[in-house]
Amino acid sequence: MTDTATATKTPAQTATTAEADETRGQRKVRLGTVIADKMNKTIIVQVGTSKAHRLYRKTVQRRTKYKVHDEKNECGVGDLVRITETRPISKEKRWRLLEIVEKAK
Repeated sequence: MTDTATATKTPAQTATTAEADETRGQRKVRLGTVIADKMNKTIIVQVGTSKAHRLYRKTVQRRTKYKVHDEKNECGVGDLVRITETRPISKEKRWRLLEIVEKAK
C-alpha cells in the first residue's frame, strides 16, 4: 500500500487552494430599509439607488425589494439593515441579513 492517503499537503498545494478561494469573487452587499416583517425568518428590504438618465442626464431614483433571511427574527419595520448575497435559501430568498445598522424609533 502507498502512503498517499495519509500524505499532508505541500505548500504549493495550499497556495493553489488559497488562490481558488480568492477567485470566487466578492458577494454583493446592500444597505436598505425593512418594509415588512410578517413572515417567519423573512423580511422584505427596500434598497434605493440613484442613476443618471441615459438621454436627459437627470437623476432617476429606483427602488428594489429583496426577500431576506433573518434567522433570529430580530428586525422590525423601519430598521436600516445591511444585507449580503448568498446561495438560494428558498424560491425567492437569495439574500441574508448581515447586521442591523440602526433600529427604528
